[in-house]
Amino acid sequence: MSAATGDEKAIRRVVTSALVGASIEWYDFFLYGVVAGIVFNKLYFPGSDPVVSTLLAYTTFAVGFVTRPLGGVIFGHFGDKIGRKSMLILTLMIMGVATFLIGLVPTYAQIGIAAPILLLLLRVAQGIGLGGEWGGAVLMAYEYAPKEKRGFYASLPQIGLAIGLCMASGVVALLSFLLTDEQFLSWGWRIAFLLSGVMVAVGMYIRLHVQETPEFAAVKARNAELRIPFMDMLKRYPGNVLKGMGARYIDGVFFNIFGVFSINYLTSTLKLSRTEALLGVMAAAVVMIFTIPYFGRMSDRLGRPKVYMWGSLITAIAAFPGFWLMTNSGGNVLLVWLAIIVPFGIFYASVYGPEAALFCDLFDAKVRYTGISFVYQFSGIFASGITPIVATALLKSGGGQPWQICMYVLFAGAVSALCAWLIGRSGGAEEAARPSSLSARGAGR
Repeated sequence: MSAATGDEKAIRRVVTSALVGASIEWYDFFLYGVVAGIVFNKLYFPGSDPVVSTLLAYTTFAVGFVTRPLGGVIFGHFGDKIGRKSMLILTLMIMGVATFLIGLVPTYAQIGIAAPILLLLLRVAQGIGLGGEWGGAVLMAYEYAPKEKRGFYASLPQIGLAIGLCMASGVVALLSFLLTDEQFLSWGWRIAFLLSGVMVAVGMYIRLHVQETPEFAAVKARNAELRIPFMDMLKRYPGNVLKGMGARYIDGVFFNIFGVFSINYLTSTLKLSRTEALLGVMAAAVVMIFTIPYFGRMSDRLGRPKVYMWGSLITAIAAFPGFWLMTNSGGNVLLVWLAIIVPFGIFYASVYGPEAALFCDLFDAKVRYTGISFVYQFSGIFASGITPIVATALLKSGGGQPWQICMYVLFAGAVSALCAWLIGRSGGAEEAARPSSLSARGAGR
């Protein structure tokens, strides 16, 4: 079977495998972010200043993003030399074991400084695992799909982010609702991490039953694998790497403002309950499950750079009415939820839906795993990892008002829109997707 035949049954099997695995990986990764500002700051980074404790907890959250490029380079290298499937099995195992063990780490009160150190090491493992996971998951769908539907099919594993966030927020919200604050802080939060062990077993079973992608199988058949894919990527596609990282900026910033930082903002500044804040984020994630593939399909019709460019600008601007409505909600939970659901559940999907195929288009099959993993994960350090820290600092410098945060989001949106425009203007995405991109006129030269 080849991608050209458009074998729907094979595509569905591959997409299901990628989606299930990605959902589990994102659940594991974002569970840490959801819990960081409400549990880890108290149990692992205790201090007299709650702002400092929160910043320290978010710093370990950021470490996961710092190590994701390492995972992207390592697994991208072997994914481009050995195959996509085997790397996806390995990354799922690393992520699942690390998340399960976080649920067993004793607190600072029990073992002292060793507690945050162990937490930090396991967060490093999470980052390495997810660093290799994302690229492989979207590649499996992208390389199996017919070329005219690649935007749609590559967006389907992206739904894993929404499902993972929904599960992470939902599980913590359910535990918060069923348990007292004392029970939740004492042992309840650990249940959410230990559940990962069960989910990983299911994901491993599904992933073991898929085949290698046709495009990479063709590369293997020609013995055309590169000795060092990373160096070849830098040599042939330096411009595409930079434009891709710039385009990624709004994705990381906006997601972590509304999906991670907003939980702490709503509970600490606006004094909503933890359950109410988490349910708002979870509702946005549910909406995103449907809007992500919608914008992925739109990118097939209108062009990925165009959809991404306008999506970046609209998404960034949406931060202003979103935070205004939160701030002036008067404690009305429905208004707060609306302020999260519309910008995060709808507008953000206009960026995240087309993103996977946009990045895949930038590289040929020989270096595609390495290329998209590096672009997505390395840019995540400044686009995602430091965002909760920056937002916490900007909120404090703004006297508890969120407008400096909104300006930061707007800046990120402008950078991403410019980079998406440059991708479309240069024709880099379309050029790199063609076999002719292996010639001297390849995109990014």
